[in-house]
Amino acid sequence: MRLTIASIAGRARSEHCDALVAEYVKRTSAFVPVETEVFRTSKMFLENLNKQRSRTAATLVMLDSGGRQWTSEDLARWLRRQQDEGRQRIVFAIGPADGWSNEDRDRANLLLSLGPMTLPHELARVVLCEQVYRAFTILAGHPYHTGH
Repeated sequence: MRLTIASIAGRARSEHCDALVAEYVKRTSAFVPVETEVFRTSKMFLENLNKQRSRTAATLVMLDSGGRQWTSEDLARWLRRQQDEGRQRIVFAIGPADGWSNEDRDRANLLLSLGPMTLPHELARVVLCEQVYRAFTILAGHPYHTGH
């Protein structure tokens, strides 16, 4: 299984947040291949996703305020099921500042929320990357999760 953390960021970028994202991606790579991609628009993201055909379609998880709110353990269990079911690729996508359109949401396999509070886009990237890393440490029995 491969993971992609995609985001629609427009022009806003923070080198501090980028450094944290890179750190969590590096840590997660010990468990599963992971990459990040940044797109200027949701249209560019979806066009790119359509072009990347493989034996099986990617599982698309869109971050959305109306999505499911899970614990870290819930995310870990979901990722384990995806592995067990032989998913080749999971794409986590953080949408544009004005949110995903209804048409975009309909394409998602899963809508996931990081919580009821609104987060700045760059901070949402960091939180998502940390939670993905945490989920894999939970699955591996690594002390990162239990040590907090």
